[in-house]
Amino acid sequence: MEAAAGCASRIGLAGLGVMGQNLALNIAEKGFPISVYNRTASKTEETVRRAQDEGGLPLTGHATPKDFVLSIKRPRAIVMLVKAGAPVDSLISSLVPFLEPGDAIIDGGNEWYENTERRLEDAASKGLLYLGMGISGGEDGARHGPSLMPGGHKQAYTNVKPILSKIAAQVDDGPCVTYVGPGGAGNFVKMVHNGIEYGDMQLISEAYDILKHVGGFSNDELAQIFKAYNQSELESFLIEITADILRVPDDFNGSGSGEQHLIDKILDKTGMKGTGKWTVQQAAELAIAAPTIAASLDSRYISGLKDERVAAESALEQAGLKLDPIRRYRIDAERRLINDVHKALYASKICSYAQGMNLIRAKSKEKGWKLNLGELARIWKGGCIIRAKFLDQIKKAYERNPNLANLIVDEEFAREMVDKEGAWRRVVKFAVNSGVCAPGMSASLAYFDAYRRSRLPANLVQAQRDYFGAHTYERVDRPGSFHTEWARIARELKSNEGPN
Repeated sequence: MEAAAGCASRIGLAGLGVMGQNLALNIAEKGFPISVYNRTASKTEETVRRAQDEGGLPLTGHATPKDFVLSIKRPRAIVMLVKAGAPVDSLISSLVPFLEPGDAIIDGGNEWYENTERRLEDAASKGLLYLGMGISGGEDGARHGPSLMPGGHKQAYTNVKPILSKIAAQVDDGPCVTYVGPGGAGNFVKMVHNGIEYGDMQLISEAYDILKHVGGFSNDELAQIFKAYNQSELESFLIEITADILRVPDDFNGSGSGEQHLIDKILDKTGMKGTGKWTVQQAAELAIAAPTIAASLDSRYISGLKDERVAAESALEQAGLKLDPIRRYRIDAERRLINDVHKALYASKICSYAQGMNLIRAKSKEKGWKLNLGELARIWKGGCIIRAKFLDQIKKAYERNPNLANLIVDEEFAREMVDKEGAWRRVVKFAVNSGVCAPGMSASLAYFDAYRRSRLPANLVQAQRDYFGAHTYERVDRPGSFHTEWARIARELKSNEGPN
């Protein structure tokens, strides 16, 4: 099974699915001899063949955990890319008997951060080092340069930094990898990254929906619109691939009615792997408002109710709902709608990223991780799914003020929000009037409107809580907590007023 045999490998990788294979080949291509192992031997053999086919890359395959571990130069570093949860514990158990103090285990999966902290403590008790490393960029990123978010034992990161710095995506200010922080910081940051990704994808889908069903644009026109968006401050991986997706024809179209696009044939039910849900749960536990991300999660849940939605459309039409979701507005001709959606999408995206960053900051404060938000924005500039042009602005915002309360109030982003606010409101109004749901944009606008107001109607909520539960309230004009006998006073007032 071995190939490119010679000196001991510099690093090992266990778990040879698509991501694992591609990351292993990336490491080997950068000149680092690597050993690979998979419980299913055929995967190992396949990886070895790929290494040979790509020019005899320095990669060796091993059939047993013992041979795999002993083939790696000390201090050993082993990357695991297997499904989160029990499979990780099982793989660790198979490797630990052959590891020695100072060796490092690196989990590259989307793991729950508390599991990483548990494993880190267990590894430390055996003299081993441990990292939980978020990897973003999909299979292409793994092969050609991902964004890497390692957290845990800093010595483990130091040992593999030369490798990670070479295999990560490269941008103008360095490789897209950094030591995120201690404990489960790397996994937590990757989790929030995925939550932001949920929000980003939802907002783009809403822009598509509004342009298609409010503006009446064809798929070919939409492809050109998103291509133009990608040449502006909206430039990002997700905008770029959206333009590509909208152009692809349907190869299975046999209706004889002319060329159709694949996008129109895809079932409108969205899958998910759990990190978006974890992000929203953590936001709730930390009392951080993340309505854009939550709206994206709710939208995925509703998308899963396909049969119910089909039945609801029919039932409401029979009940008299006449609103046609395809209103085909032509607002000041087409150009204004395109420009308005552009601005609404950008402003909404700022809110989504702001919510994610605030969640990371809150967890960092709770755990004492001391995370550098500007550096996190920097390593997301390349390789990862949410890479975008404006991440450089986010990095600079946190460089100007590391304690920035919210991206919305950064001097540059504040000007952006003010500039785009009018278009943002028009787009949300047009969507509502057309019966086209835009929960992400609406939630982002509501978040902006709530955050920018110095006084909210929460005073009434506090009064209600005190009325029925004696929860007390604070006053704006004097310190302390207060309770009012609202019911008694109301009865007295009614009694004094007499009968109507």
